[in-house]
This record gives sequence, C-alpha cells and structure tokens, in this order.
Amino acid sequence: METRALFSCGFLGTFLLLSFTLPSHSLSESVSYNVSTRILLTTTPKNVIQQYLLPHNNIRAKLGLPPLQWSERLANFASSWAHQRRGDCALVHSSNDYGENLFWGSGKCWKPLDAVNAWAAERSYYNYNTNSCLQNRECLHYTQMVWRQSLRVGCARVTCRIGDTLFSCNYDPHGNVIGQKPF
Repeated sequence: METRALFSCGFLGTFLLLSFTLPSHSLSESVSYNVSTRILLTTTPKNVIQQYLLPHNNIRAKLGLPPLQWSERLANFASSWAHQRRGDCALVHSSNDYGENLFWGSGKCWKPLDAVNAWAAERSYYNYNTNSCLQNRECLHYTQMVWRQSLRVGCARVTCRIGDTLFSCNYDPHGNVIGQKPF
C-alpha cells in the first residue's frame, strides 16, 4: 500500500504513504509495548500536538465524529518506531495492534499538516456505499483517520540520515477492520 506523488513543500518534492492495521483487538492506554528503549521518551509540545490534532479533528467534525484525543503513549511509540527507521527512512510498519499511518517526504521541510492533508486527500478514493477504495487507489489512511472507534492518536516526525522526513501516527483502537465501515 504505497503511493508516490509530487507535492509542494516550498519546492517540488516527493512523498510516500503507507497504512496498516492488524486484525486483532485494540490495546488500551495501560498496555505496554515492546520497542527499542534507546530513544528518550519525551512530552510532545502543545503547539506540535495541535498541528496533528486540529486537521485530524476538523475532518472528523465534518462527519459528526468525536474528536481524537492526544496520547503521549502513542506519540512515544510512534517516535520510537520512526527513530528506528532513521537509517533508511523506509516505510516499514511496526509490529503492534495500533492503526498506523506513515508518510515519507523528500527533504526536511515537511510539516504535520502536510502528512495529515495527504492522508485526508484519499477521501476522494473512498466509496462509502461499497466500503472500498477505487481500483488502484489508496484510501486506508483516510479511513483510519475517520474511524469512529479510534479515540486516541499520537504522532512523531523524524529527519532521516539521508535528509528526508518520516511521519508516523498511531491510532487506538485501530481502524480498518475488514467488513466494517469507518463511520
């Protein structure tokens, strides 16, 4: 599930998107996870949180969905995983029970809004009546963002060693459950 396209980032750049969920039950906030502990866990600044939450929740509000709440646990998980990918900036999913959207952009100037807008742009490829993506199109980032049962999100951004940008957002409970509509 990869998408390659041109997108403006102060100059012409490239970005990739990848979405993935595991088909099992969701984890609660109190469940721990096993990710490399070499990354210092920190608190996300409020202005950065808003850069992720506002566009997510604006999209959800248009559909009458409850707003997502920020989760430091998910943000730290996303950060730990993104930092593990710094060496190659590869869109490889973590092994977890969260919903996970990944975004890769060429260069360093990408902002959270760019990643969220790219995922939201997939709305035009989602057919609610058939609960499917249009043929040869990706829409699972969008459906994860608007999954009614997803209540929490945490995101992170890293600059990879090659100078590109990788975003990771994790959602709990995960969405994209086969056979269910997002809202």
